[in-house]
Amino acid sequence: MKETLRVPCIAIRQGKDHTLYTFAIDGKQLHSIAQISRIGRGEDFELVGYQRPEVQSHIAEIRNYLESDNPMLPNAIVIAFDQTVRFHQTGKSTIFAESGELEIPIPSDLEAKPGWIVDGQQRSAALRDARVDSFPVFVTAFATNNQHEQREQFILVNSTKPLPKGLIYELLPGTDAILSRSLEQKRSPSVLLHKLNQNPRSPFYQTIKTPTAPDGYIQDNSVLRMISSSLQDGALYRVSISTPEEAKEQVMLDCVSEFWRCVAQAFPEAWNLPPRKSRLSHGVGITSLGYIMDAAYDRHVKTHQPRAAVFAECIEAIRDDCAWTSGFWDFGGGVSRKWNEVQNTPKDCQLVANHLLLKLRQNWR
Repeated sequence: MKETLRVPCIAIRQGKDHTLYTFAIDGKQLHSIAQISRIGRGEDFELVGYQRPEVQSHIAEIRNYLESDNPMLPNAIVIAFDQTVRFHQTGKSTIFAESGELEIPIPSDLEAKPGWIVDGQQRSAALRDARVDSFPVFVTAFATNNQHEQREQFILVNSTKPLPKGLIYELLPGTDAILSRSLEQKRSPSVLLHKLNQNPRSPFYQTIKTPTAPDGYIQDNSVLRMISSSLQDGALYRVSISTPEEAKEQVMLDCVSEFWRCVAQAFPEAWNLPPRKSRLSHGVGITSLGYIMDAAYDRHVKTHQPRAAVFAECIEAIRDDCAWTSGFWDFGGGVSRKWNEVQNTPKDCQLVANHLLLKLRQNWR
């Protein structure tokens, strides 16, 4: 008799003729009953399959998480089964659902598996490779022999609108979970942004626009970019490597607040206007002055002068070369731009930053 796997299951009816099966299974068993339908081209260049190749970096991140102290995978793996799978009702039923067992044939090495993973191939690969004895996961399955239906469900599952980046960044400070490398790199900037926006003593107090602070007028991604750049190789990086771990966050917060307080005091009108009326609160202003903060902090370290005093001195040195709300930016060499013609693009941000850094160093001599 053919070997089978029987799992407790709830069958849910949807639409005219669709039945979904929800059950729990050891993630280590997934690849014994389901395979990946790789996208490619068959005869006559006809499309076959629908899954992209495995993303090894993503799999490695999930695997590392699964091997951590207290992992959790709440999202179900979606599997399409062929018609060899059988549901046996064993318990009560409602208008929508029946409880029972799902009987899944376990194929031999030479036989095709009865299931195809529609959603969750990276998670299933990580479960397969993780150095854990077992890890139970939820599966939501449906039965069909039609690959077009499998492909349709794959597209629907993977084409839903992702979470807005701003919402993700706002959620990051409130979690201690082990995250992917890319999200971990955004956690510190997100924490600093949140504190800058919520602290009444901060020059950014309630000025940064986030999903929970929609009345702000400075875009959160502009501030995040400025902080992230400084953490990479600027003032905040130097603070992070020279400050004890327990004091690091507060010292970085004080550093950013001191610099931008000097900015707000030097340009009070421009600081309080929205980006359409001021390039200071615009992405190009926030980003370019972030480089000035880094240069000013470097001068503070070299001269041993008080940090706030050096910040104020540096802002004063470039004040007359800024055109935040009117006039023209004179970039030298016959190149000039009207105040509102500089845009929040990498090219323009670097243009303004280089201009201000040059003026700053000229005034230092």
